[in-house]
Amino acid sequence: MTEVLRVGLLGVGMMGRHHARVLRELDGVDLVAIADPGGDPHGVAGDLQVLPDIDALIGAGIDMAVVAVPTRFHEDAALKLAAAGVHTLVEKPIAHSLEAGQRMVDAFEAAGLVGAVGHIERFNPALQELRRRIQAGELGAVYQVATRRQGPFPSRIADVGVAKDLASHDVDLTAWVVQSDYQTVFAQTAFKSGREFEDMITITGRTTSGVIVNNIVNWLSPMKERLTVVTGEKGAFVADTSTGDLTFYANGTIPLEWESVSSFRGVSEGDVTRYAFPKREPLRVEHEAFRDAVLGKATDIVTMAQGQRTLTVVEAALDSARTHTSVDVASFTAR
Repeated sequence: MTEVLRVGLLGVGMMGRHHARVLRELDGVDLVAIADPGGDPHGVAGDLQVLPDIDALIGAGIDMAVVAVPTRFHEDAALKLAAAGVHTLVEKPIAHSLEAGQRMVDAFEAAGLVGAVGHIERFNPALQELRRRIQAGELGAVYQVATRRQGPFPSRIADVGVAKDLASHDVDLTAWVVQSDYQTVFAQTAFKSGREFEDMITITGRTTSGVIVNNIVNWLSPMKERLTVVTGEKGAFVADTSTGDLTFYANGTIPLEWESVSSFRGVSEGDVTRYAFPKREPLRVEHEAFRDAVLGKATDIVTMAQGQRTLTVVEAALDSARTHTSVDVASFTAR
Protein backbone atom coordinates (compact mmCIF):
# COMPACT_ATOMS: atom_id res chain seq x y z
CA MET A 1 0.00 0.00 0.00
CA THR A 2 1.72 3.15 -1.17
CA GLU A 3 -0.78 5.81 -0.13
CA VAL A 4 -0.78 6.74 3.56
CA LEU A 5 -3.98 8.38 4.77
CA ARG A 6 -3.82 11.11 7.40
CA VAL A 7 -6.45 10.37 10.04
CA GLY A 8 -7.84 12.44 12.88
CA LEU A 9 -9.71 11.17 15.94
CA LEU A 10 -12.42 13.19 17.69
CA GLY A 11 -12.99 11.85 21.20
CA VAL A 12 -10.62 9.76 23.32
CA GLY A 13 -13.01 8.48 25.95
CA MET A 14 -13.90 4.84 26.65
CA MET A 15 -14.31 3.94 22.97
CA GLY A 16 -12.01 6.55 21.48
CA ARG A 17 -8.98 5.15 23.30
CA HIS A 18 -9.45 1.85 21.47
CA HIS A 19 -9.79 3.65 18.16
CA ALA A 20 -6.49 5.39 18.86
CA ARG A 21 -4.74 2.10 19.57
CA VAL A 22 -6.02 0.35 16.46
CA LEU A 23 -5.36 3.33 14.17
CA ARG A 24 -1.74 3.36 15.30
CA GLU A 25 -1.42 -0.35 14.44
CA LEU A 26 -3.11 -0.12 11.05
CA ASP A 27 -1.13 -0.20 7.81
CA GLY A 28 -1.74 2.63 5.39
CA VAL A 29 -2.95 5.21 7.88
CA ASP A 30 -1.18 7.71 10.10
CA LEU A 31 -2.92 9.07 13.20
CA VAL A 32 -1.82 12.69 12.99
CA ALA A 33 -4.33 14.54 15.18
CA ILE A 34 -6.52 13.99 18.24
CA ALA A 35 -9.20 16.34 19.54
CA ASP A 36 -11.27 16.17 22.71
CA PRO A 37 -12.61 19.15 24.65
CA GLY A 38 -12.44 16.99 27.79
CA GLY A 39 -8.71 16.35 27.45
CA ASP A 40 -7.04 12.95 27.44
CA PRO A 41 -8.39 10.97 30.44
CA HIS A 42 -6.80 7.67 29.37
CA GLY A 43 -3.45 9.05 28.25
CA VAL A 44 -3.62 7.86 24.65
CA ALA A 45 -2.43 10.98 22.84
CA GLY A 46 1.27 10.18 23.24
CA ASP A 47 3.31 12.80 21.40
CA LEU A 48 0.22 14.37 19.83
CA GLN A 49 -1.26 17.58 21.15
CA VAL A 50 -4.86 17.19 22.30
CA LEU A 51 -6.76 19.70 20.17
CA PRO A 52 -9.83 21.48 21.57
CA ASP A 53 -12.51 20.81 18.94
CA ILE A 54 -13.53 19.54 15.51
CA ASP A 55 -12.43 22.73 13.78
CA ALA A 56 -8.87 22.31 15.06
CA LEU A 57 -8.93 18.66 14.00
CA ILE A 58 -9.90 19.62 10.44
CA GLY A 59 -7.21 22.28 10.48
CA ALA A 60 -4.60 19.56 10.96
CA GLY A 61 -5.09 18.54 7.31
CA ILE A 62 -6.68 15.10 7.52
CA ASP A 63 -7.98 12.73 4.85
CA MET A 64 -10.29 10.72 7.11
CA ALA A 65 -11.70 10.99 10.62
CA VAL A 66 -13.19 8.88 13.36
CA VAL A 67 -15.88 10.48 15.53
CA ALA A 68 -16.19 8.88 18.98
CA VAL A 69 -18.03 11.53 21.00
CA PRO A 70 -21.50 11.40 22.63
CA THR A 71 -24.30 10.84 20.14
CA ARG A 72 -25.76 14.35 20.40
CA PHE A 73 -22.52 15.78 18.98
CA HIS A 74 -22.33 13.50 15.93
CA GLU A 75 -24.24 15.70 13.53
CA ASP A 76 -22.26 18.88 14.11
CA ALA A 77 -18.92 17.11 13.74
CA ALA A 78 -19.98 15.07 10.71
CA LEU A 79 -21.40 18.02 8.78
CA LYS A 80 -18.22 20.03 9.34
CA LEU A 81 -16.10 17.07 8.22
CA ALA A 82 -18.24 16.59 5.09
CA ALA A 83 -17.91 20.27 4.23
CA ALA A 84 -14.14 19.95 4.60
CA GLY A 85 -13.98 16.91 2.29
CA VAL A 86 -13.01 14.42 5.01
CA HIS A 87 -14.12 10.76 4.85
CA THR A 88 -15.69 9.90 8.21
CA LEU A 89 -16.50 6.95 10.44
CA VAL A 90 -19.01 7.92 13.15
CA GLU A 91 -19.62 5.70 16.16
CA LYS A 92 -23.09 4.20 16.42
CA PRO A 93 -25.85 5.24 16.49
CA ILE A 94 -25.50 7.55 13.54
CA ALA A 95 -27.23 10.45 15.29
CA HIS A 96 -29.59 11.44 18.09
CA SER A 97 -32.55 11.88 15.73
CA LEU A 98 -33.72 10.73 12.32
CA GLU A 99 -33.63 14.28 11.00
CA ALA A 100 -30.01 14.70 12.06
CA GLY A 101 -29.05 11.32 10.64
CA GLN A 102 -30.61 12.12 7.27
CA ARG A 103 -28.74 15.40 7.09
CA MET A 104 -25.52 13.47 7.62
CA VAL A 105 -26.40 10.90 4.94
CA ASP A 106 -27.26 13.66 2.46
CA ALA A 107 -24.10 15.66 3.19
CA PHE A 108 -21.71 12.77 2.57
CA GLU A 109 -23.55 11.57 -0.52
CA ALA A 110 -23.57 15.10 -1.98
CA ALA A 111 -19.85 15.47 -1.32
CA GLY A 112 -19.00 12.07 -2.79
CA LEU A 113 -17.32 11.04 0.46
CA VAL A 114 -17.21 7.75 2.32
CA GLY A 115 -19.44 7.99 5.38
CA ALA A 116 -19.60 5.00 7.71
CA VAL A 117 -21.17 4.11 11.07
CA GLY A 118 -19.37 2.03 13.68
CA HIS A 119 -21.72 -0.90 14.12
CA ILE A 120 -18.81 -3.06 15.20
CA GLU A 121 -20.77 -6.29 15.71
CA ARG A 122 -20.91 -6.85 11.95
CA PHE A 123 -17.17 -7.40 12.12
CA ASN A 124 -17.29 -9.92 14.96
CA PRO A 125 -15.68 -13.15 13.72
CA ALA A 126 -18.60 -15.30 14.88
CA LEU A 127 -21.13 -13.24 12.92
CA GLN A 128 -18.89 -12.98 9.86
CA GLU A 129 -18.56 -16.78 9.84
CA LEU A 130 -22.29 -17.17 10.48
CA ARG A 131 -23.23 -15.00 7.52
CA ARG A 132 -20.74 -16.79 5.28
CA ARG A 133 -22.22 -20.17 6.15
CA ILE A 134 -25.79 -18.95 5.69
CA GLN A 135 -24.88 -17.57 2.27
CA ALA A 136 -23.33 -20.94 1.42
CA GLY A 137 -26.69 -22.57 2.10
CA GLU A 138 -25.63 -24.53 5.19
CA LEU A 139 -28.79 -23.55 7.10
CA GLY A 140 -31.19 -23.70 4.18
CA ALA A 141 -34.13 -21.32 4.49
CA VAL A 142 -33.84 -18.94 7.45
CA TYR A 143 -36.88 -18.92 9.74
CA GLN A 144 -36.01 -16.85 12.80
CA VAL A 145 -33.33 -14.67 14.40
CA ALA A 146 -33.29 -14.18 18.17
CA THR A 147 -30.72 -12.03 19.97
CA ARG A 148 -29.98 -11.45 23.65
CA ARG A 149 -27.79 -8.52 24.69
CA GLN A 150 -27.77 -8.06 28.44
CA GLY A 151 -25.29 -6.77 31.01
CA PRO A 152 -24.56 -4.23 33.74
CA PHE A 153 -25.33 -0.55 33.32
CA PRO A 154 -22.59 1.41 31.49
CA SER A 155 -22.17 4.64 33.46
CA ARG A 156 -20.47 6.25 30.45
CA ILE A 157 -23.80 6.45 28.57
CA ALA A 158 -25.86 9.48 29.54
CA ASP A 159 -27.52 10.87 26.42
CA VAL A 160 -29.45 7.89 24.98
CA GLY A 161 -31.29 4.84 26.26
CA VAL A 162 -30.58 1.16 25.85
CA ALA A 163 -32.44 1.05 22.53
CA LYS A 164 -30.10 3.40 20.67
CA ASP A 165 -26.97 2.38 22.54
CA LEU A 166 -27.31 -1.41 22.49
CA ALA A 167 -30.40 -2.54 20.57
CA SER A 168 -29.04 -0.73 17.51
CA HIS A 169 -26.30 -3.40 17.42
CA ASP A 170 -28.85 -6.20 17.22
CA VAL A 171 -31.07 -4.47 14.69
CA ASP A 172 -28.10 -3.89 12.39
CA LEU A 173 -26.60 -7.36 12.73
CA THR A 174 -29.95 -9.10 12.31
CA ALA A 175 -30.76 -7.31 9.05
CA TRP A 176 -27.19 -7.86 7.83
CA VAL A 177 -27.02 -11.56 8.66
CA VAL A 178 -30.26 -12.35 6.81
CA GLN A 179 -29.79 -9.60 4.19
CA SER A 180 -33.29 -8.27 4.72
CA ASP A 181 -34.52 -5.07 6.38
CA TYR A 182 -37.06 -4.95 9.20
CA GLN A 183 -40.62 -4.58 7.93
CA THR A 184 -42.71 -4.45 11.13
CA VAL A 185 -41.84 -4.08 14.81
CA PHE A 186 -43.63 -4.29 18.12
CA ALA A 187 -41.71 -3.31 21.24
CA GLN A 188 -42.01 -2.89 24.97
CA THR A 189 -39.74 -0.85 27.24
CA ALA A 190 -39.10 -0.47 30.97
CA PHE A 191 -37.66 2.43 32.99
CA LYS A 192 -36.10 1.08 36.19
CA SER A 193 -32.98 3.14 36.99
CA GLY A 194 -34.60 6.53 37.52
CA ARG A 195 -33.17 7.97 34.30
CA GLU A 196 -35.24 9.62 31.55
CA PHE A 197 -34.29 6.90 29.06
CA GLU A 198 -35.38 3.28 28.87
CA ASP A 199 -33.24 0.58 30.51
CA MET A 200 -34.90 -2.45 28.90
CA ILE A 201 -36.44 -3.14 25.52
CA THR A 202 -37.78 -6.16 23.71
CA ILE A 203 -38.40 -5.91 19.98
CA THR A 204 -40.34 -8.48 17.99
CA GLY A 205 -40.97 -8.21 14.31
CA ARG A 206 -40.52 -9.54 10.83
CA THR A 207 -38.17 -8.73 7.96
CA THR A 208 -39.27 -8.06 4.41
CA SER A 209 -38.15 -11.60 3.51
CA GLY A 210 -40.45 -13.07 6.18
CA VAL A 211 -37.87 -13.90 8.86
CA ILE A 212 -39.25 -13.59 12.40
CA VAL A 213 -37.01 -11.54 14.70
CA ASN A 214 -36.77 -11.08 18.46
CA ASN A 215 -34.29 -8.78 20.21
CA ILE A 216 -34.02 -8.80 24.04
CA VAL A 217 -31.84 -5.98 25.33
CA ASN A 218 -31.14 -4.46 28.75
CA TRP A 219 -28.33 -2.96 30.79
CA LEU A 220 -29.68 -3.97 34.20
CA SER A 221 -28.51 -7.58 34.21
CA PRO A 222 -25.71 -8.79 36.51
CA MET A 223 -24.40 -11.17 33.85
CA LYS A 224 -23.14 -10.23 30.40
CA GLU A 225 -24.75 -12.01 27.48
CA ARG A 226 -24.22 -11.48 23.76
CA LEU A 227 -25.98 -14.21 21.80
CA THR A 228 -27.44 -14.48 18.31
CA VAL A 229 -29.47 -17.58 17.43
CA VAL A 230 -30.48 -18.16 13.82
CA THR A 231 -32.92 -21.01 13.26
CA GLY A 232 -33.62 -22.43 9.83
CA GLU A 233 -34.49 -25.36 7.67
CA LYS A 234 -31.49 -27.52 8.62
CA GLY A 235 -30.96 -26.57 12.27
CA ALA A 236 -29.74 -23.57 14.25
CA PHE A 237 -26.59 -21.48 14.51
CA VAL A 238 -25.63 -19.95 17.86
CA ALA A 239 -23.11 -17.10 17.73
CA ASP A 240 -21.58 -15.88 20.99
CA THR A 241 -20.08 -12.51 20.16
CA SER A 242 -18.49 -12.18 23.60
CA THR A 243 -16.15 -15.08 22.81
CA GLY A 244 -16.34 -15.11 19.01
CA ASP A 245 -17.61 -18.71 19.02
CA LEU A 246 -20.04 -20.18 16.49
CA THR A 247 -21.88 -23.46 17.08
CA PHE A 248 -24.25 -25.33 14.77
CA TYR A 249 -27.03 -27.58 16.07
CA ALA A 250 -28.11 -29.78 13.18
CA ASN A 251 -31.51 -31.31 12.75
CA GLY A 252 -31.04 -35.04 13.19
CA THR A 253 -31.84 -37.80 10.76
CA ILE A 254 -32.11 -40.53 13.39
CA PRO A 255 -35.71 -40.85 14.63
CA LEU A 256 -36.25 -40.61 18.39
CA GLU A 257 -37.86 -43.67 19.95
CA TRP A 258 -38.95 -41.87 23.11
CA GLU A 259 -42.38 -40.77 21.96
CA SER A 260 -43.02 -37.99 24.49
CA VAL A 261 -39.66 -36.32 23.78
CA SER A 262 -40.06 -36.69 20.02
CA SER A 263 -43.46 -35.05 19.96
CA PHE A 264 -42.29 -32.21 22.19
CA ARG A 265 -39.16 -31.35 20.21
CA GLY A 266 -40.67 -31.51 16.76
CA VAL A 267 -37.32 -32.42 15.17
CA SER A 268 -34.79 -34.97 16.31
CA GLU A 269 -31.41 -34.00 17.70
CA GLY A 270 -28.49 -34.11 15.33
CA ASP A 271 -24.81 -33.36 15.52
CA VAL A 272 -23.51 -30.32 17.40
CA THR A 273 -20.46 -28.64 15.86
CA ARG A 274 -18.39 -25.76 17.21
CA TYR A 275 -16.34 -24.31 14.38
CA ALA A 276 -12.71 -23.29 14.41
CA PHE A 277 -11.84 -20.20 12.37
CA PRO A 278 -9.57 -17.14 12.65
CA LYS A 279 -10.73 -14.68 15.29
CA ARG A 280 -9.47 -11.18 14.56
CA GLU A 281 -10.31 -8.12 16.63
CA PRO A 282 -13.59 -6.68 15.27
CA LEU A 283 -12.46 -3.06 15.65
CA ARG A 284 -9.36 -3.70 13.57
CA VAL A 285 -11.39 -5.41 10.84
CA GLU A 286 -13.83 -2.49 10.87
CA HIS A 287 -11.02 0.03 10.44
CA GLU A 288 -9.45 -2.00 7.63
CA ALA A 289 -12.78 -2.00 5.80
CA PHE A 290 -13.18 1.77 6.27
CA ARG A 291 -9.61 2.44 5.09
CA ASP A 292 -10.12 0.28 2.02
CA ALA A 293 -13.40 2.05 1.20
CA VAL A 294 -11.62 5.41 1.36
CA LEU A 295 -9.02 4.02 -1.04
CA GLY A 296 -11.79 3.08 -3.46
CA LYS A 297 -11.72 -0.66 -2.88
CA ALA A 298 -14.83 -2.83 -2.71
CA THR A 299 -15.53 -3.56 0.95
CA ASP A 300 -18.46 -4.24 3.26
CA ILE A 301 -18.69 -1.19 5.51
CA VAL A 302 -21.77 0.00 7.39
CA THR A 303 -22.70 3.01 5.29
CA MET A 304 -24.40 6.06 6.75
CA ALA A 305 -27.53 5.13 4.80
CA GLN A 306 -27.51 1.72 6.50
CA GLY A 307 -26.89 3.34 9.87
CA GLN A 308 -29.87 5.59 9.22
CA ARG A 309 -32.06 2.56 8.44
CA THR A 310 -31.02 0.99 11.74
CA LEU A 311 -31.87 4.19 13.62
CA THR A 312 -35.23 4.24 11.84
CA VAL A 313 -36.04 0.74 13.10
CA VAL A 314 -35.01 1.67 16.65
CA GLU A 315 -37.12 4.84 16.57
CA ALA A 316 -40.06 2.82 15.21
CA ALA A 317 -39.62 0.37 18.08
CA LEU A 318 -39.60 3.18 20.64
CA ASP A 319 -42.74 4.60 19.01
CA SER A 320 -44.33 1.16 19.24
CA ALA A 321 -43.54 0.98 22.95
CA ARG A 322 -45.08 4.42 23.53
CA THR A 323 -48.25 3.70 21.56
CA HIS A 324 -48.59 -0.03 22.35
CA THR A 325 -49.10 -0.75 18.66
CA SER A 326 -47.28 -2.61 15.92
CA VAL A 327 -45.41 -0.22 13.61
CA ASP A 328 -44.78 -0.62 9.90
CA VAL A 329 -41.21 0.63 9.44
CA ALA A 330 -41.72 1.91 5.89
CA SER A 331 -44.77 3.90 6.93
CA PHE A 332 -42.94 5.23 9.98
CA THR A 333 -40.20 6.72 7.81
CA ALA A 334 -42.80 8.49 5.68
CA ARG A 335 -44.36 10.31 8.66
